Amino acid sequence: MNGNGRRISGFLLAGGAENVLQGICNRTRNPHEGSILVAPSLEAGLYDAILASRAVICVSGGPTGHMQSLCRGRGIPVLRVDESDLADLVGEVTLYLESASIVVGAKAPARHEGGSPTSDDLGSACAVIADLQDITAINQCGPNATQVESFFIREEFLCLALGLSPLDAMAGGPAGSIAYGQAVGDRLCAFAEALLPGQRLILRMLDLRSDHAAEITETAAVPTEPNPEMGLHGARWLLGSPAYRDAVHAVLSTLRTRLGDEAGRVELSVPFVSDATEFTRLKAHLALPDDVPLSAFIEMPSAVHATSALCAAGVSELFIGIKDLVQFYLAADRGNHLVADSYRTRHPAVLDGVSQVVKAARAAGTPVRVFSLASDLSHYIEKLPAPDGYMMCTAELRQLLLRPEGGVREAPLAGALRARHL
Repeated sequence: MNGNGRRISGFLLAGGAENVLQGICNRTRNPHEGSILVAPSLEAGLYDAILASRAVICVSGGPTGHMQSLCRGRGIPVLRVDESDLADLVGEVTLYLESASIVVGAKAPARHEGGSPTSDDLGSACAVIADLQDITAINQCGPNATQVESFFIREEFLCLALGLSPLDAMAGGPAGSIAYGQAVGDRLCAFAEALLPGQRLILRMLDLRSDHAAEITETAAVPTEPNPEMGLHGARWLLGSPAYRDAVHAVLSTLRTRLGDEAGRVELSVPFVSDATEFTRLKAHLALPDDVPLSAFIEMPSAVHATSALCAAGVSELFIGIKDLVQFYLAADRGNHLVADSYRTRHPAVLDGVSQVVKAARAAGTPVRVFSLASDLSHYIEKLPAPDGYMMCTAELRQLLLRPEGGVREAPLAGALRARHL
């Protein structure tokens, strides 16, 4: 059944700036600019095709899966539909985001702008980015761009954008690790050069789960794990990799050579760390210079309870990764649509854990930032103790900064935050 005007209902995993958009379905793995990508699932191998698309339609995954988060950061809408409907998605389609539906072959009405997030109080904002153009997009938002104090990028997203296979490179011995680190460092230099005065860039160090690593690896051995989310990745993997230590030092050397005194505007952060002991071991393993700050992500309950100890261990800053924290608190896989109703970013247990982290970090004088979806921001501001700022994906943050009523205004909470750090 593929007649004009057939409406298919779905579930919106990531929104965009427009409520209605139209395009030709792309059912290949190749990038076609402005098309609607149709795929059973989103995976790293579709990176180029995803970024070329106006929207994505898939049949699996949750709202905070890694590639869904990439789409949210770029403002690329993602709709999930039943597998039985996938075959009908050919030719021209129109997506209606407000009703989370698709009409096959129908003409689209005039486009209109979607609604803005309800809160304009971000504190000192951090933009979650996927590539250099995201920094440019934020910094072109006029005077409000100065409220964005930092940009955060995952190293694996850099690898996808550059076509790098980190495990293959590091399997080639010290020379391969150094070449990989230099390539990452060169790209980070371009990012740093695009920053406004007072802004900085945080690199979340390599956090390749085994299932994701297998998609971009050709020669290196990748173990098969029954549950990759809880497997050998993040700080656990970094601790066991002398090759990555060589790569990190090559990154830092490249930054110092090209940026000189400005190299300090690029900082490193530890992913998926469980407690202060693991953080201390990793810091020693990496053998970083004393003047290189090392921040950490709070993404699991054990790290929530270790916040004070992490601060005492010398962590320079804390980032609360809501998306992973939710799935581990609630035992609900963020990428599994079958448990989407159980995956609740506002669950009281999750907010209690976040509150603990914020209070402990502020008591220790350690900066702390909380990731938020735009739809959750006003709820978090109301329910959580004030962090130093919030992290948001580029497209959602940009909508806030460009709000017609003046963008991010100096609300009482934001003013208090700034006064506290003057």
